[in-house]
Amino acid sequence: MTLAGTDKIVDFAKQEAVTPWHAIDDRIMGGNSQSHAEHIEGTGMRFSGIVSLENNGGFASIRSGTFELDLSDFQELVLRLRGDGKNYKISLRNDDFFDGVSYQATFATRQQTWQEIALPFDAFTPTHHGILLTTVAPLDTTRIRSIGLFIADRQVGPFQLDLAWIKGI
Repeated sequence: MTLAGTDKIVDFAKQEAVTPWHAIDDRIMGGNSQSHAEHIEGTGMRFSGIVSLENNGGFASIRSGTFELDLSDFQELVLRLRGDGKNYKISLRNDDFFDGVSYQATFATRQQTWQEIALPFDAFTPTHHGILLTTVAPLDTTRIRSIGLFIADRQVGPFQLDLAWIKGI
């Protein structure tokens, strides 16, 4: 993960910030959704693909590589993005487990409009496979190990989300 400046956590204008992101779609459980992350010059990272409900599917996601990041100096994340009018989720993980607890926050996009969306850390809820967990500790912002992006909730069809950067405030 590339740190840029004092407040940008990820600057997707840099190709190397996009390279470690990889798809984790419902294909891991037999579904047909598919996604990928790519660097788009002048834009940043594009998360795009198609969501399908076939074979009990229904989600597409990408996840960063693993790193060690302390966000305790910040109160929220801000994402500069351009969406397609669909709802997405961002996830943060405190552990290295592929299938562990994911702290998620949902955000709405406007079609083909650049937005800056602020997500307070207390809006991130612990989940596992999309199920809300009530007996786990809240997000530990001192030890962020990975970041992910999701589209789910029966939003079938093609999708596209462009991200310029993620920063803390």
